[in-house]
Amino acid sequence: MKIIVPMAGRGSRLRPHSLTVPKPLIPVAGEPIVHRLVKDIAKVLNQPIEEIAFVLGDPAFFGDDVVESLENLAKSLGAKPTIYRQDQPLGTGHAIMCAKDSLSGPAVIAYADTLIRADFNLDEEADSVIWVKQVDNPEAYGVVKLNANNEIVELVEKSKFFVSDLAVIGIYYFKDVSVLKDELQHVLDNNIVNGGEYQINDGIKGMMAKGKVFKTGKVDEWMDCGNKTVTVETNARMLEFLFEDNEKLIADSVEITNSKIIQPCFIGENVLLKDATIGPHVSIGNNTTVEASTVKNSLIQSHSSIKNANLDEAMIGNHVKFNGNFTKVSLGDYTNLD
Repeated sequence: MKIIVPMAGRGSRLRPHSLTVPKPLIPVAGEPIVHRLVKDIAKVLNQPIEEIAFVLGDPAFFGDDVVESLENLAKSLGAKPTIYRQDQPLGTGHAIMCAKDSLSGPAVIAYADTLIRADFNLDEEADSVIWVKQVDNPEAYGVVKLNANNEIVELVEKSKFFVSDLAVIGIYYFKDVSVLKDELQHVLDNNIVNGGEYQINDGIKGMMAKGKVFKTGKVDEWMDCGNKTVTVETNARMLEFLFEDNEKLIADSVEITNSKIIQPCFIGENVLLKDATIGPHVSIGNNTTVEASTVKNSLIQSHSSIKNANLDEAMIGNHVKFNGNFTKVSLGDYTNLD
């Protein structure tokens, strides 16, 4: 089994946090989004992972530190790491084809802007599985249309008219991903574009037209990391899951002085808490100080200093100095409000 992870986008909806760190590398509940996603997929697949291929963007942004991080992630799962580059943002189908040398055999393709809790039981009769989640507002998503045999017969993007309430979450399994590669090559060769880009859906539609069987896989939880608000919500939900699983969330090196922690929280290495109340649903990165403050439902990354704050639904980057009375702040790396 292979895992293909297209992650070349700049994450503009999560700015300012994605201005200096690629969105998939932003920590949620103490671990980068893409690390948590890949580990969760590998865990639920319950079979050896041969290769993990990452499709990155501009080397000036996705630099050597990002490559090293991803290579170490793959090796930690016993898989061969492969790095590809997408030089231009030409769509989901184009991103996958940037990894065409790895597109053979069984594979999962997963876009690195979401987190899941799921049971990945693969339907042996299906040529492909598309994971979906039932949603209350299907008009905001791409959805699947099923036939009487619960096979996917159509992919519909953000229809104003009800088609189904099963939203596509961006994770796919292909029994032989080379079939998708052939269809996407046809898309590229014939300049088939939607929204000015080459889309994975057009490759999938080509497979369907040739009789390939697509089934749905359902996730228990689908947690978006697209913007600040939903990332804060995802952090809270992930902390709940990790706490229920008895994961170790508070480092032994945390220094606590006249402070209280209300679980669940993640608190990294060498964090100083002084005269503070932390939690619930707070993640704090390594080497950060929080003093004379109350923080809940928030993410604070590493090497930051927070004083005299009352934070709720806040997201604060790395190397930030914040001394103030704002609540729902969103501060990128190296911000100084002191």
